[in-house]
Amino acid sequence: MRLRGRTPAIAALLTIFLTARPVAHAQDEPPMIHMTPDEVRWADSAEVPGLRIAVLAGDPRKAGPYTIRVKFPPGTMTRPHYHPELRTVTVISGTWWAGAGETFDPDATTPLAAGSFAIHFPKRTHFDGAKDDGAVVQINGIGPSATIWVHPEEGHVWVGPTPGRTTK
Repeated sequence: MRLRGRTPAIAALLTIFLTARPVAHAQDEPPMIHMTPDEVRWADSAEVPGLRIAVLAGDPRKAGPYTIRVKFPPGTMTRPHYHPELRTVTVISGTWWAGAGETFDPDATTPLAAGSFAIHFPKRTHFDGAKDDGAVVQINGIGPSATIWVHPEEGHVWVGPTPGRTTK
């Protein structure tokens, strides 16, 4: 047993390696990342017409934490869908309307004003969006994320009547 006398030395090296590595990693990262409202970059949603999305941190398509914002124009709601991961939602501005179940019914939604908070539990069907005024929500989750549409044949978005807009 040649290692018998070397065990303390090996233990010391392992301790140095395991503790020095996080310190070196932490020194490579900035102490914080921040973004002002003017720095938020919005893009049209590739999946849901009319919605605008901003990725603030992470990548919802990849493993790991992410933060996104979703901008709903007035009279725009998503149809019933669910996500594989738990998501938390904070209403940033406007009124966001949230409903649950596989049957789309805008009249069965709950209004959540700016500052409100909600949790989307994994694989629980819901629908949400804006009615008379637009809404911006911030969503946090741990990816990879996906949106699974319950009735894809009905489309992904509903556009209702609002002042100056016709129903689609």
